Formats: sequence, C-alpha cells, structure tokens
Amino acid sequence: MKTLTLAAVAVLTLAGAARAEVTDKSAAGFEVVETATVAASPAKVWDMLMHPARWWSPKHTWSGDAKNLAFDPSGCFCETLKRGAVRHMMVIYADGATQLRLAGALGPLQFTGADGHLGVVLKPAGAATEVTMTYDVGGYARGGLAETFAAPVDHVLGEQLARLKMAAETGKPQ
Repeated sequence: MKTLTLAAVAVLTLAGAARAEVTDKSAAGFEVVETATVAASPAKVWDMLMHPARWWSPKHTWSGDAKNLAFDPSGCFCETLKRGAVRHMMVIYADGATQLRLAGALGPLQFTGADGHLGVVLKPAGAATEVTMTYDVGGYARGGLAETFAAPVDHVLGEQLARLKMAAETGKPQ
C-alpha cells in the first residue's frame, strides 16, 4: 500500500502544465488555489466543466482514460473501471452557472485519512471568464499531509485548470 501511494505521488509530481499556488499549509492540511482567465463565456466554461471526460488528464485517472469520468445523476464525480468504479468526489453544491463545490479526496489522498473540498467559481470578465479553483484538504497522512501532498496536488490542479481552459477555448485539451 505504501509503495502504491508513493508511486501515485510520483505520478502527480510529473504534471507540470499550469501551476497552482499552495496558499496555506500546516500539520493539519493545506489549501491550493488556481486562477485562470478563459477566453470563453461562463456558459461555455460551465458546460465544459460539467463534462470532465472532455478535458481531464487521463494521466490522473485510475483507468488511464478520461472518457471514463462523468458526473452522474446522483452528483458523483465518478470513474468507470473495467470491474468496478471510483467515486472521486461528490457534488455538494452546484448553481448551474457560476459555482460548483465538491467533497472528497482525489487520487492518492484516497489512501489517507484526508478529505477535501474543491470549489470552482466562474466570474464574467468581459467576453472571458475568470475561473478560480480552491482545494482545501485536511486530515491525517503518514509523514504529514502538507509535506507529502501539497506540492503534487498543486501541480495536478494547475494542470487540470490549464486543460479546462484549453478545452473551453479550442474544444480540445492540451
């Protein structure tokens, strides 16, 4: 189990597209915030956001294929596996246009006593949209939650927002 967790952390650290910022960290957890201006309307960005199979990196899935990701009718941000499924996060708030809030532990955080809350806020910025993702993670992880996971989560969240931006602007992720 420790080897799998370390391997997953190593995979996370290889993601280097856009960079998020670790805005706070302590023994109890950390916060990562990423902001990007997307050259698309809030409606177009929202539509893309709600279809993660179109923009999420396949490197950061358990199946290796982002086409297996979806928000199901129950509000689950889930991934279909050949012989099972992964519940990455659950929608706890969605206003259908400007705010999405999810609860859960992404990737290797699922192997810890940590949990997180991911908020995505869309704000009109002229003809563009300012997107802010904030992921707060707290709980227990051997070796320290912030020390082990803050930097890798920082990189992955930045990569995902860069892919969302590219997909909303061009129809294709990076």
